[in-house]
Amino acid sequence: YRLKENVKELEDALERLKQLNVKRFNFKSEPSKDVDGFIAHEVSEVVPEAINGQKDEVDDEGEPVYQGIDQSKLVPLLTAALKELALKVEALEKQ
Repeated sequence: YRLKENVKELEDALERLKQLNVKRFNFKSEPSKDVDGFIAHEVSEVVPEAINGQKDEVDDEGEPVYQGIDQSKLVPLLTAALKELALKVEALEKQ
């Protein structure tokens, strides 16, 4: 907290979370192993701090430089969205 400024509550987390498209796919290097995950350039539109690299980047030899996702950067958004949902559920339970 001593290194941070302009601290405020995260709002509209549920709406942002709904913009994330979860996919099921395999990596070309492991065609028989399906995994759940995200497409980096799609996530960059919602949580840009979670992505490193640029979409379709290539190096000086024309070889791909792949984007990566630091999935730990999604945790604050997921936590805030879960809290929003919990409040909605509690409100519905009171009705």
